[in-house]
Amino acid sequence: MSKRKYGLGLSAMLAAGTLLAACGSDEETPETNGNAGEGSTDTEETADFSVAMVTDIGGVDDKSFNQSAWEGIKQFGEDNGLAQGDGGYDYLQSASDADYVTNLNNLVRRDFDVVFGIGFLMEAAVNDIAQQQPEAQLAIIDAVVDQPNVASVLFKEQEGAFLAGVAAALMSESKQIGFVGGMEIPVIERFEAGFLAGVAAVDPSIEVDVQYTGSFDDASLGKTTANRMYSSGVDIIFHAAGGTGNGVFAEAKERKTKDANANVWVIGVDSDQYDEGAVGDTNVTLTSMLKRVDEAVIRISEAAKNGEFPGGESTVYGLAEEGVALADSRGAIPDDIMAQIDEFKQQIVDGDIVVPETVE
Repeated sequence: MSKRKYGLGLSAMLAAGTLLAACGSDEETPETNGNAGEGSTDTEETADFSVAMVTDIGGVDDKSFNQSAWEGIKQFGEDNGLAQGDGGYDYLQSASDADYVTNLNNLVRRDFDVVFGIGFLMEAAVNDIAQQQPEAQLAIIDAVVDQPNVASVLFKEQEGAFLAGVAAALMSESKQIGFVGGMEIPVIERFEAGFLAGVAAVDPSIEVDVQYTGSFDDASLGKTTANRMYSSGVDIIFHAAGGTGNGVFAEAKERKTKDANANVWVIGVDSDQYDEGAVGDTNVTLTSMLKRVDEAVIRISEAAKNGEFPGGESTVYGLAEEGVALADSRGAIPDDIMAQIDEFKQQIVDGDIVVPETVE
């Protein structure tokens, strides 16, 4: 685990491109559900198309990144009258990085038309399978694989994280803020860089306690990390740590349960994590930085179904493309502060603010 503290100035980037995503999985294959989505029509066009994904080690129910991708796969399946299983839509879950190649290869051999590898950690595995199976259509999220049969999808996490930083700086009473990251990889460092820049844009004197846990699937480690931060005076923590971030919520909820007046907040990531913060009649979720992996998966799948699979291309989604955003705060953030956040958002969309991708 490494620890850093920062007070930042502001700089950055805005862009857009074209997209490709791929998926890996584990030996556990979910049982086939023979029921197509409600209200869907099982036409020859849709029944002849299938899509699947492989999770990284965070698992399909991480309430974050992988889960968002799976929700996109399911939505596409239901919209197109597909059933879960071979010939429809499915996923494989990876227990370790050793499962990535096996799971990807498994889904390709099961004749899924598009196979997604979810996450930066699957880059090498997707590249290997793309070369071994040149007829397969693969997609990868959060990495670029330079192969003609791979579509690569990236997000401007730094732009959404910037808004989360603005929200944290404007809402913090202690002026002590925390960031809990999973592994120190480029995608998480973009979250960190944007968050720090957003805090600094509001108040450069605020220091952000940055901790990397080295894991995306260790809730106990997330809880102990959050405990140290809250105990030191931090009142808002933004996590970009997948399943490890569930521990951040657990710690905040435990403190709120013991003391209803405890000033502790969590900013969720990837999906709207409002439900994760529920504590009786109150909630410790300030907001969440949405990363629309679900929408990206649907767009790639639709393109492939229409014979327009973007193999060999990369697509980047930011605020302007509605690929990242802040979730509804359900009143936790007052309207006047939301108005300030919206002003920063517009400046990013207009190119007046360029959000940095790296801390440096």
